[in-house]
Amino acid sequence: MQHETIPLPKTNAYGFYEIRLESIGGLGANLSGKILGELGALYLRYNTANFASYGSEKRGTPVKSYIRYAEPDKEIRISSPVEKPHLIGIFHERLAGKTGVLAGVDEETAVVVNTAKSPDEIRREFQMHGGVLTCIDGMKITVEEKTRMNMIMLGALCKASGFLPFECLEEIIRETIGRKYPAMLDSNLRGLRRGFEEGTTKAFPNDETYPYVPFTEERRSLGWDNAPLGGVVVTAGSTVSNDVSASREGYVPLFHQEKCIQCGMCDTACPDMVYQFVKGEWKGKPAMVNLGPDYHHCKGCLRCVEVCPTAAITAGIEYEQDIWKQHVRNQDLIVERLEFEDLGANSIVNEEKY
Repeated sequence: MQHETIPLPKTNAYGFYEIRLESIGGLGANLSGKILGELGALYLRYNTANFASYGSEKRGTPVKSYIRYAEPDKEIRISSPVEKPHLIGIFHERLAGKTGVLAGVDEETAVVVNTAKSPDEIRREFQMHGGVLTCIDGMKITVEEKTRMNMIMLGALCKASGFLPFECLEEIIRETIGRKYPAMLDSNLRGLRRGFEEGTTKAFPNDETYPYVPFTEERRSLGWDNAPLGGVVVTAGSTVSNDVSASREGYVPLFHQEKCIQCGMCDTACPDMVYQFVKGEWKGKPAMVNLGPDYHHCKGCLRCVEVCPTAAITAGIEYEQDIWKQHVRNQDLIVERLEFEDLGANSIVNEEKY
């Protein structure tokens, strides 16, 4: 289905309409960027560019995806990050305060956030300078429709853009997802439509209470000219100091202490070492006693649920649980102020635990 070219509603000084997606690996932002690029190029006949910035694309690592549209007579000859987006999608509210996800955002920007909170709450939490903010409870829809987060976000981004035709987006999903995963097509289309139809939107004018955040390129202290010789990797080889909670897709492991036999299978299976053991007693004998998971570092893979022999760990729907009441602080973590940690696992580190 090729749609007639719709004049871009707004462009920057270069004549581009720009989109930026902020996420971490596992939520489908990279695929979302490719689909939006295909929508512009093949269905709306724009000149289009799309690329992503990520490490190993491992689940839990930071991901940014960039999309540029230009009118058919305008070439796109740059491939630099989008600094001042017209439309931005933030795939998890836990990204707030962890990375500069709102860099370049002001009252002219349409912002879509996956959250159950209201626009006023999110505006305060993200300290958003200004923008047209849409909040969509993607986690809830994901669980109810058994679909992926990127489908809900694509629907919401389509609506927030004000000009992207939903029927063309549906056609792309039928062609791409339907051809590769036909059994998942109906649930993905339901999630896409609910993302388009649901959500709460509120416009906020620029407010100096929350200063404008300009885009700055992230640079490491070590580079090609000053890195240690011999290929030494100086980055810490663990996610123990990182917040990977934003990679969860609606489910968390729930720990039932009374059923635990202290076998340690959960600790063996967990790629991020979230289960905390301390010296204690079990059935009157000295033992390493399981206190439960540190949800700050749990990405919701549910491997522990699969291996637990006594059903001491079960899968729960995250939005139905007050998991922080069960939260057990990492016993070996030195850092006290968790909010200053980076979001997402280090992209260099292999997922397996040794």
